[in-house]
Amino acid sequence: MGVNSNRVEHFDSHESTIKIQDETMQIHAVQLPPHRTTLHKLRQRVSEIFFPDDPLYRFKNQTCFKKFLLALQYLFPIFQWAPNYNLTLLRSDLISGLTISSLAIPQGISYAKLANLPPIIGLYSSFVPPLIYSLLGSSRHLGVGPVSIASLVMGSMLSEKISYTQEPILYLGLAFTATFFAGVFQASLGILRLGFVIDFLSKATLVGFTGGAAVIVSLQQLKGLLGIVHFTSKMQIIPVMISVFKQRHEWSWQTILLGFGFLVFLLTTRHISLRKPKLFWVSAAAPLTSVILSTILVFLLRNTTHQISVIGHLPKGVNPPSANMLYFNGPYLALAIKTGIITGILSLTEGIAVGRTFASLKNYQVDGNKEMMAIGLMNIAGSCSSCYVTTGSFSRSAVNYNAGAQTTVSNIIMAAAVLVTLLFLMPLFYYTPNVVLAAIIITAVIGLIDYQSAYKLWKVDKLDFLACLCSFFGVLFISVPLGLGIAVIISVFKILLHVTRPNTLVLGNIPGTQMFHNINQYIEALRVPSFLILAVESPIYFANSTYLQERILRWVREEEEHIKANNGAPLKCIILDMTAVTAIDTSGLDTLCELRKMLEKRSLELVLANPIGNVMEKLHKSNILDSFGLKGVYLTVGEAVADISSIWKAQP
Repeated sequence: MGVNSNRVEHFDSHESTIKIQDETMQIHAVQLPPHRTTLHKLRQRVSEIFFPDDPLYRFKNQTCFKKFLLALQYLFPIFQWAPNYNLTLLRSDLISGLTISSLAIPQGISYAKLANLPPIIGLYSSFVPPLIYSLLGSSRHLGVGPVSIASLVMGSMLSEKISYTQEPILYLGLAFTATFFAGVFQASLGILRLGFVIDFLSKATLVGFTGGAAVIVSLQQLKGLLGIVHFTSKMQIIPVMISVFKQRHEWSWQTILLGFGFLVFLLTTRHISLRKPKLFWVSAAAPLTSVILSTILVFLLRNTTHQISVIGHLPKGVNPPSANMLYFNGPYLALAIKTGIITGILSLTEGIAVGRTFASLKNYQVDGNKEMMAIGLMNIAGSCSSCYVTTGSFSRSAVNYNAGAQTTVSNIIMAAAVLVTLLFLMPLFYYTPNVVLAAIIITAVIGLIDYQSAYKLWKVDKLDFLACLCSFFGVLFISVPLGLGIAVIISVFKILLHVTRPNTLVLGNIPGTQMFHNINQYIEALRVPSFLILAVESPIYFANSTYLQERILRWVREEEEHIKANNGAPLKCIILDMTAVTAIDTSGLDTLCELRKMLEKRSLELVLANPIGNVMEKLHKSNILDSFGLKGVYLTVGEAVADISSIWKAQP
């Protein structure tokens, strides 16, 4: 039983004193739940699974016109706050919108390069999607645009099959197609209310995945920081490091000096903002400041800095339509769908998590299903207007929140600033050095390495920590999508482990009370002579019924050995506390019936305590209660012990 010698002595010295306080206590009958039709039970179950928040409650007892207005507000949250919008709110949103635009413009250009797309695509993706989200989104603080992880995954998955240098048009079309399917997948999850699908990306999985991806992204930027021209397209740590040192002859001291100088500047501003949150604008303005200063510097020294690569020409104008570039047939359709689903899940997880984080700080609620629809429709529209996968960015949202954003108008202001840039300022980016974009990316992703959360996982749950490590090293040494797949498999394995190997406990009585608790958790909890009280902490069904039968029989054997070793009263009755058994199926019912027969052959009685409503209903319908008899089911463990003890005493 795993009980130490001190515990055994404590038990021996008090066993004779364990008594039930009131042996004449009233014994309550276990009631069946009210009768419900199969259709009613099915409807309630479906409602609990897909509509836990009861989204239609606001429509009850309303007029048709009022229902129309509520439906409009539900589909387009902008109609909830727009009637009360005023100049004070506009002032706050204007400041925050302009602030995040200073971050969004350089990040958009940088993340597009991370996805192996033309830099202008990053700016396009910072214009249309924020406008769509401002109409459909329910988060007031979410800053929308390209993000590093989705950009990395898209770039790595598409680059495995298509060369973005040899077939740029095909690559760009597949990026738009993947974005389209990402949007369809995201919107479908919201419409069908299947948001629980993304829950398979556990916290542990995401910590490891984002940490590994951040390391890979940072190492990939060594190409820009060192001025390397011929660099590997692979995303594993070993090929990347081999490529870095194999191409030492391409290292450019001018690029290294400029790159590390601005990297130190960006990291310093980030550190200042972390130490003093009121100075958030320092790190927010640093990327655009770096772009401006480096562009001016390279322009002034253009005759002596030939080794520093620059962005070059960027076309002026708003997003061109791209619906004609979407691929819905051909050999690469499966690749586009797979890339879209994976990037869709990752971006959806990040967007909803970021939105809920800042909503909790301001005490308002973000509807997960509406967010899925908003982000999905945003990406569908984006795929038709030269945008790739976008979602809510943590860095942009943090700046948006700290700058005092009040509504999604801040996204509209940001989009307007990007529009001005697209229309008039594109020629100014010609001399922007790629090395500064690399420094901006490293600064942005370095915060994704969350070592504090990893340490907490190690302290709290070793299996979660294992999932985190597998995700981290899978991304580093195998590939980004396979690393994510390994982590998801481990998370699913953990779920299966909990499902198929549920926890069982031996309960003891707290002296002087009618309470029974785990004897290994509560030192004062003592065994009741002649009883073995067990608790099962899970549903009982086909996946775990055999295990539970074997484990209960083992508990019985160990208890008999314990009694024999301590000269205790012989075991007569096993009480199964079913308080935590939330469901049971036919396999579970058969297991209980078989277990009762096996124990009966050993002259042991099996008693059930506190089965919940639906479990009691199935016990009744299966006629298993007939085999247990009148004294086979009790409302509480205390009543079972008291009643059975009184029966034993009454026997001659």
